[in-house]
Amino acid sequence: MTTARRSLLTAAVLAPLLIGVTACGYGSNNSSDDSGTPADRENAGDVLSVDNVNIGYFANITHATAVIGLQDGGLIERELGGTTFTPSIFNAGPSAIEALNGDSIDVTFIGPNPAINGWAQSGGRNLRIVSGAASGGASLVVNPDRISGPDDLEGATLATPQLGNTQDVALLSYLADQGFDVDPTTGAGEVDVVRIANAEIPTAFEGGDIDGAWVPEPTAAKLINQGAVEILDEAELWENGQYVVTHVIAAQNFLEEHPDVVEAIIRGVVRTNAWINEHPEEAKEQFNAAIAALPGGSELPAEVLDPAFDHVEFLNDPLADSLRISAESTVNAGLLDEVDLAGIYDLSLLNRVLAEEGLEPVSDGGLGVE
Repeated sequence: MTTARRSLLTAAVLAPLLIGVTACGYGSNNSSDDSGTPADRENAGDVLSVDNVNIGYFANITHATAVIGLQDGGLIERELGGTTFTPSIFNAGPSAIEALNGDSIDVTFIGPNPAINGWAQSGGRNLRIVSGAASGGASLVVNPDRISGPDDLEGATLATPQLGNTQDVALLSYLADQGFDVDPTTGAGEVDVVRIANAEIPTAFEGGDIDGAWVPEPTAAKLINQGAVEILDEAELWENGQYVVTHVIAAQNFLEEHPDVVEAIIRGVVRTNAWINEHPEEAKEQFNAAIAALPGGSELPAEVLDPAFDHVEFLNDPLADSLRISAESTVNAGLLDEVDLAGIYDLSLLNRVLAEEGLEPVSDGGLGVE
């Protein structure tokens, strides 16, 4: 492995950017209301095989399943019954992988590339992908006074949320495909790639420090509201416009020791996604309220919230074929040595839940546990 590749992988897994950690323990017995939220399961209040589970997610619309499902009375929280949970909120995936490796979290919502890097770093011993959560919701948006298309990118400064996160790898791969020479570790080159936390990217754009960014929602919609234009929706690069942007991973030891807890979270994910898709306007309201309740948080205006939410598809399928392609593209771009992904998925619990809900099973693309 070259020094550049080794540095990228090491930094991607070991450079933490945890932006906030809060703790709460629920066990709500709230019943269904007129909003259409499903009623509590029969054994809500029962403690599962562990008293507390540590769950990670990001305060992004691409993680709305977690943001909505883990709030007080949310469907993931309800499925956990009397088992409490401690949420940890991250800026991007590499920080979540470090926390998973350090036993600070047991389960996390995360993008594909940090999961691939974490799998590669541990030799396939630290995690399993157990469910999908969302597709889409990432774009390259730019200052139209500076850039009108890919041919104008030379000399530009573009931001991503963190070294080695999903959008960072997507941008580096895209720039390589366009023929631009960029050092993957430093970000220096014919196009400069800088890593800035999602919450700080709009300020950097407004101040002229960056010319654009490859970012998830709602950051992309925020920039567009500031005058940026979208020159590439990442969905355009994928067959059928679908690609995994968020899935759920569990630490292997936690999955083996507490499959009932992981199954409860997965059931909550499936039911939350169904509720979001059936009640999009209420889902937006709940997402906004949950984000506003975070330390330093605030509600998103409708001109940001509506297009951002519409840009994301909430689904249970982890879209395994897109993970395989992501890994191949990363290798082709020189960002990662060849990695064997066989065994990265364990969708047995997800498919059991889907069968219970009367839904079709999903595929692990041949990358499941034997």
